[in-house]
Amino acid sequence: MEKKKMTFALYFGNRGFMPETLIASARAEMLQAVTSCGYDALALDEQATPYGGIETRADGRLYADWLQAQRGRFDGVILCMPNFSDENGAVAALRDAGVPILIQAYPDELDKLDFAWRRDAFCGKFSIEDVFHQYRIPFTVFPPHVVHPLSDAFRDQLHDFAAVCRVVRGMRRLTIGCFGARTTAFKTVRFDEITLQANNITVESFDLSAVVHRIGQMKDEDAAVAAKIDRLKAYTDVSRVPSAKLLSLAKLSAVLDAYIAEYQLDALSLRCWEELQTWYGIAPCVLLGELNDRGIVASCETDLCSAISMQAMKLSSEQPTACVDWNNNYGEDQDKVILFHCGPIAESLMAARGTVTDHKMFSKNQPDQGWGSDEGRIRAFPMTFSNCKTENGRLTFYVGEGEFTDDRIPDGFFGCGGVARIDNLQQILLRIGRHGFRHHTTVGVGRMKTVLEEAFSTYLGYELFALG
Repeated sequence: MEKKKMTFALYFGNRGFMPETLIASARAEMLQAVTSCGYDALALDEQATPYGGIETRADGRLYADWLQAQRGRFDGVILCMPNFSDENGAVAALRDAGVPILIQAYPDELDKLDFAWRRDAFCGKFSIEDVFHQYRIPFTVFPPHVVHPLSDAFRDQLHDFAAVCRVVRGMRRLTIGCFGARTTAFKTVRFDEITLQANNITVESFDLSAVVHRIGQMKDEDAAVAAKIDRLKAYTDVSRVPSAKLLSLAKLSAVLDAYIAEYQLDALSLRCWEELQTWYGIAPCVLLGELNDRGIVASCETDLCSAISMQAMKLSSEQPTACVDWNNNYGEDQDKVILFHCGPIAESLMAARGTVTDHKMFSKNQPDQGWGSDEGRIRAFPMTFSNCKTENGRLTFYVGEGEFTDDRIPDGFFGCGGVARIDNLQQILLRIGRHGFRHHTTVGVGRMKTVLEEAFSTYLGYELFALG
């Protein structure tokens, strides 16, 4: 997946009666901290104000003008407090920043508490937080309360803040393609477009008949079709797929790519049955997994809300995500569950290379009508699970964490599944079932609960539903 290098605008606070000489060392240390983590940094010229620090309202306006001139070059602001730092200058500088703001305050050293060295940033951080709250300037803070830029703790904070910035930037202007109407039987995947648009999520709807028409216009020998066949052969094991079915899968994949390019889609959700099985004898599972591995979020069953959750986690982790069913208990273990879907799981999330088969749900009654299920097992990794719903004009998310284990699932279990362990699972299932969340959840790699809840609640205005 393509990863964009993040850039942060650096802000250095000051207060006149505090030791302002500490700003010079803070500039060097913060720049080192940011670049050593693989990010870029921008900073106001140190000659623009004493040591390049911001204290007065005039300093703040100068910084605000500089920030406006850099617009589009930075993803977030790091507000560094080498000392107590003036909150009025900070407000003037950052009230129109328009991006996430991380507040970092230096710790004092016990052997340097004389007037020449004492920072008091521990206390000053409260003042800036208080006044930012009054001005409704959103900001991010992580524990510990004070942290040195060159510490491991700040490195962790910076990586989390970068993830917050990616989620906020990506979700503020999100376009999702919905291919086909909701399958009549699946009222579980209903959603409200107006609520989504109020949250800057645009839904572009495409009738499945238009997709079928485009497929019909493609010739078997088209270069795009040949390229897709080669891609699928390299991507997973398609050795069992009849050549005519592989051709149809390739054409559908090429058509979806054309829509993505034409409408600049960030994500999509597809009506995956029963028309594609009836008309072409295929199931698009493997195509959705391949899209996710390319960094284009794709969900099945026109579950557009799951695509939204997947997109947020993809932005946070910069790794593929998946839509899965809360599917089976795992024996008597009350904190384990088998999470499964027919085969739209990205190969990079699997324990081994998948195998494309005739979808067993369809082949039970009509053999040879569902080629495209990419079967395998989800590998072990720490994971985040999340989903959302639109209800009464609100977009509401839950976020939890667990882990996929290497527990065995019997060979006869079809599709792609994995065993997940989630603390307090039974109470979580009661909560999400009782409050109208769907039978799907979405999963991503890593611990993202802090990042997602920060982005959702502080910057994006989504509602959070507590699982516990």
